Amino acid sequence: MEGSRKICNFASNYIKGIMDKQQILIINDLCGTGKVATAAILPILSYMGHPTYTLPTALVSNTLEYAKFSIVDTTDYIKSVFPVWRELGFSFSAIATGFIASEHQAAVVSEYCKQVAAEGTVIYVDPIMGDEGRLYNGVTPVTIDSMREMVAVADLIYPNYTEACYLTGIPYSEDGVTKEEARALLDRLHEIGAKSVLITSIPVDHQHCVVGYNHFSDTYFQLPYQEIPVRFPGTGDIFSAVLIGHLLNGEKLRESTQAAMDAVYKLIDMNKGMENKKNGIPLERFLNIL
Repeated sequence: MEGSRKICNFASNYIKGIMDKQQILIINDLCGTGKVATAAILPILSYMGHPTYTLPTALVSNTLEYAKFSIVDTTDYIKSVFPVWRELGFSFSAIATGFIASEHQAAVVSEYCKQVAAEGTVIYVDPIMGDEGRLYNGVTPVTIDSMREMVAVADLIYPNYTEACYLTGIPYSEDGVTKEEARALLDRLHEIGAKSVLITSIPVDHQHCVVGYNHFSDTYFQLPYQEIPVRFPGTGDIFSAVLIGHLLNGEKLRESTQAAMDAVYKLIDMNKGMENKKNGIPLERFLNIL
């Protein structure tokens, strides 16, 4: 009898602990092989204890590091899902958006985010479009306009330097920016509509940095880091997941950003000797370092 009571109390406390955690919806692509996008974000947020739900924006055969891939746009599926969730009364504490497959899909997703944001859902946007001064294959000027719609409804965005330049129309410089220019980029992104802003992978006065603006405290910050000269797909998704996990735990933006930077650095450093890096970092082996 006493044992049964203990089991019941444990189960009750366990369920309460889950319900107390912030529930988050990931709107991003789903890759068949490789730890990128949803396949990278889901295990991290789950490990950090957050009930995590998914809505794929595209089904992708493998990471784009390979010369060949297959991709299916899931916009029609997404359009059918939202009314069902509304009818069933499903809601989420937060939504994290990533890869958007088309201009039409961006309009559908941004409209949903506007509706739920008005009800108190926190919106995180990773405006995935390009890197190293170039847009990814298939990304067009219309895509940039659509991504601005996503940015306009966001509580927090975290573009890389390339994406920040395309969103704001400020020219990209391989030499990076000054501290004043970094702050101007943050301000321009905030003017588009994002409440708080991070810019990742931005060279500031020749130092690799993440820079940020926190609208809660109306403060700016700059966090330098040492770059490890290897390339893994999915490191931005790891950054996103760890960042959001800490924010959902009630931590402040600057501290959450530093925690995400530290996690990415550790994971890259521990896996830099891998021969085949095209599938990303095998996260499940290293979740205990987060």
